[in-house]
Amino acid sequence: MPRVKAKRIWLTCLVVVVAAVACGAAGAQGDKGADKGKGGPLKPTTYDPQLSFAPLVEKVAPAVVNIQTKTKVNLPGLSDPGGFFEFFFGPRGRGGPMQPRERTQQAAGSGFIIEKDGLVVTNHHVVDGATEIEVQLADERRFDAELVGSDERTDLALLRLRGAKGLPTVEFGDSDRLRVGDHVVAIGNPFGLDHTVTAGIVSAKERVIGAGPYDAFIQTDASINPGNSGGPLFNLEGQVVGINTAIVPQGQGIGFAIPSSLAEELLVSLRSGGKVVRGWLGLVFQPLDEALAKAFGVERDKGALVADVTAGSPAEKAGILVGDVIVEVDGKALESARRLPALVAKLKPGTKAPVTIVRQGKRKKIDVEIGEMPAEIAGDAPKKAGKPGEGATAAALGFSVRPLDEGMRRRLGAAGVDGVVVAEVDPESPAAEALRSGDVISELNRTAVRDVAGFEALAKGLKKGDDLLLRVFRQGAWSYLVIRL
Repeated sequence: MPRVKAKRIWLTCLVVVVAAVACGAAGAQGDKGADKGKGGPLKPTTYDPQLSFAPLVEKVAPAVVNIQTKTKVNLPGLSDPGGFFEFFFGPRGRGGPMQPRERTQQAAGSGFIIEKDGLVVTNHHVVDGATEIEVQLADERRFDAELVGSDERTDLALLRLRGAKGLPTVEFGDSDRLRVGDHVVAIGNPFGLDHTVTAGIVSAKERVIGAGPYDAFIQTDASINPGNSGGPLFNLEGQVVGINTAIVPQGQGIGFAIPSSLAEELLVSLRSGGKVVRGWLGLVFQPLDEALAKAFGVERDKGALVADVTAGSPAEKAGILVGDVIVEVDGKALESARRLPALVAKLKPGTKAPVTIVRQGKRKKIDVEIGEMPAEIAGDAPKKAGKPGEGATAAALGFSVRPLDEGMRRRLGAAGVDGVVVAEVDPESPAAEALRSGDVISELNRTAVRDVAGFEALAKGLKKGDDLLLRVFRQGAWSYLVIRL
């Protein structure tokens, strides 16, 4: 009897659980029906990928669009490209140069709607140079689009759909909250297959792929292919956390998305002025490694080491110096030096922002009035030239130096730079890993070097095991190097 009674209780519980699940499913279907056809942002809801991504896709897919563009290109052409006679002698055998032909080139990409009246986000490279832009929605409605503004550096563009209103939209989420391993969903038009859904995880964050100064992509293994460009990458709350923009052609399961934390604020600038207005400090920086962190009195290798400061820049006016280590910008910790350009670019020119530095081992907060990044950043102001020395060898250091005269300055593109030139480097010495022939050394252990004699005087007191901290000018750029003797 006890066994039979236990079985009956268990069966009763099972029936109750099944009924509860069924009611929940019915409620979800009711919510789906209620939302269908409504314009405006979709309310964030967390979905369980172990069950299905379908509820998430049903919510957000109506706001994902297919973008078709036409671009006119000039080709060196012939009226009959296949004609042998015309190829050599010109049209109809008459002499003279061949005339270029104009051809219309078609391309496709993806995008997503962020405002009910038809404001669409996509990639710059999707619409770059387009003479016609047509956008198709999931319900097959088509709209002509005009370019509001675009930014090549971050590969972002903003479109406006003509005559649109009451359209479904999606919202941005916080990409900074993403963790490696989080589930994400991509929707787009790969190879013209509209509204293709793929899912995966965040494979890496702040991935550098050589795309420029704002290179800090989200890497995902959600399948991304040509045609996905400009499409959204969603988190499980149905929020856009990235804009799909790049792939590795030789790889599978390797795609990259612009983080929403970078894109969202830049899109505000695009909307208001048709271009991105970036904040600017006016300095050159380099990442810290363990040796540099120790040399500059920083507890860990997090931060950006200031290698040079542009004359007259906001950084110089605020008192930031060469050799300072920037560890915070506007209250945000600089976990990676690569984040510095993006953090500064998002700041509004004319506003004051606190910049925390480490100088000679001590933290200091400096208020900087952010400038507007020039279209082309000018080079450094010329500095006074020191008197060259007579020439010497620093063999004990593993390299030799020679005077930096005006002829050498011209050859090295080092106008206005003071210091000594690295002549030869011993390939068996520790210096071989850091220095190259032609490098200009302007500082040794935080002390300025004007000539060879001065360099030798500073180097005299060094002994085996000491660290040599050098400020070096190489191919138009400044950096710090550490050599262990």
